[in-house]
Amino acid sequence: MPAQRQVPGAWTFFRQWLRNPRAMAALSPSGRQLTQAMIAQLPAGTQRVVELGAGTGVFTRALLAQGIRARDLLVVELNEELHGLLQAEFPEARVVHGNACDLAAIAARTGFEGADAAISGLGFLAMPREVQKGILSAVFSVLGPGRPLIQFTYGPAGPIPRDLLDELGLSVRRGGIAPINLPPAFVFVYTRD
Repeated sequence: MPAQRQVPGAWTFFRQWLRNPRAMAALSPSGRQLTQAMIAQLPAGTQRVVELGAGTGVFTRALLAQGIRARDLLVVELNEELHGLLQAEFPEARVVHGNACDLAAIAARTGFEGADAAISGLGFLAMPREVQKGILSAVFSVLGPGRPLIQFTYGPAGPIPRDLLDELGLSVRRGGIAPINLPPAFVFVYTRD
C-alpha cells in the first residue's frame, strides 16, 4: 500500500484517538504482523466476514487481499469520521455506521447472515461487562455454527473475563502474537461450545 494512502488514515485515526482515547483503544492502526496473525486465524473456506471496529481499514484491506469479495464483507464502525473514510475506500463493501451491540439488526437490515468469521478491533478491555456481553451475543447470533470471533488485545490474557465466557458458552484459545506491533499484541479466537 503506498505511503500516501496510509498517512491520511493513520492521521485520522490518531486525531480520533486524541478526541476519545477510551473509545479508540489504540494509538495507531494495526501493523502488518498483527494483521497477518489475525488473517491466519480465518477458517479454511471463509467467504463471508464481519469486521467490527474497522478503524482505517487495515484488516479490511487484508481480507480483500485474502480473496474475500467486497460484497461479502460487513464492516461496522462506530466512529463517524472513520466510517466515512472506510465508506470512501471500500464502496463495494457493506460499510455501516453503527454499534457492534446492534450487529444482529444490522446484519438483518443489510441481508448479511451466516458469516464464516468475525474479526474485531474493538477495545473490549475498556468496556463494561454488559456492553461486552451485548456485543458477544450479537456476534454469535450472526456467525454460523462453530465459526470464530478473532480478536486482538495488548496483553497476554484474553480481554473477555472467564465468567462471561462461561455464561455465554464460549471457549477461547490464543491464536498468535505480534511482538513487533506497536504495542505488541496478542490474538485470541473465540467460538461457541
